Amino acid sequence: MFLIVAKYLIPKGYRAMAVFPFVIVKYDFDKKNGVFVNHEKIHLRQQLELFIIPFFVWYFLEYFIRLIQYKNAAFAYRNISFEREAYAKETDFNYLKNRSYFQFLHYIKIGNKQ
Repeated sequence: MFLIVAKYLIPKGYRAMAVFPFVIVKYDFDKKNGVFVNHEKIHLRQQLELFIIPFFVWYFLEYFIRLIQYKNAAFAYRNISFEREAYAKETDFNYLKNRSYFQFLHYIKIGNKQ
């Protein structure tokens, strides 16, 4: 993993983006935030499992499905299966050591908002 600070590469409203093998953060102080970096590392693992390009296709397709489902961009983003896994496990610093393959599939749910 390569951690890069690049304020202008991150879309408005976000603080980081994982694009294997890079984690790009908007602010230097986020490099020291263990929970924040762990969240992005979970995305790197998800990307590796799906061979990177299919990850992004799935991510954006699921986002648009969730946007239709919830009619709210913030709810759509938070309910993408990849994000649900990363948010649920970002404070568990041992998670990636013990994580089974394709765990994000356990976070696909139709229905209630989170």
